[in-house]
Amino acid sequence: MAQLADHPHLDRPSLAAAFRALDARLRAPVTLVVGDGTAMLLAHGIQVRTRDVDAYTARGHLDDIAPLLREVASEVGLPFDWLNPYFETFTYVLPSDYASRLKEVFAGKQLRVMALGVEDLLIMKCFAGREKDVGHARALLRKNPDLGLVDARIQALIEKGIKGARDGGDFLDDLGGGA
Repeated sequence: MAQLADHPHLDRPSLAAAFRALDARLRAPVTLVVGDGTAMLLAHGIQVRTRDVDAYTARGHLDDIAPLLREVASEVGLPFDWLNPYFETFTYVLPSDYASRLKEVFAGKQLRVMALGVEDLLIMKCFAGREKDVGHARALLRKNPDLGLVDARIQALIEKGIKGARDGGDFLDDLGGGA
């Protein structure tokens, strides 16, 4: 089976085809929350290169639909790991009200795909703080996010002693977005 590194980058048409194929297979409603490149591309019009969809289910687990995801990969010509649940492990850095900023990017009969808001993506980019996130974070800043919300969340994480939060604040400051 093909792996991510063997596959070209995803774009709007390939993502739409994958979501349609998954929707056609689902027998019960599923809501996916997407982040990173998929959210930036589909919800915020930021042209990024991504090879996978960083997502988690709003209820349940991706394992519940794993066979369907493999079928979609085969049908649409995507790598078997085209949908990556790894980013869910980092959603603890998001503010409790992040769901109020989700943007719908796909609605089918059974599948609904919601993308993180600009502020929440920026928080996650600051927290990751990788060199490859600098360009993405700058693109998010050009979308005029509520920097007060971003800074307040990072400060709250610092106050709670969350590992990496201080570095996230420094990352935001280095971008010129901090308080």
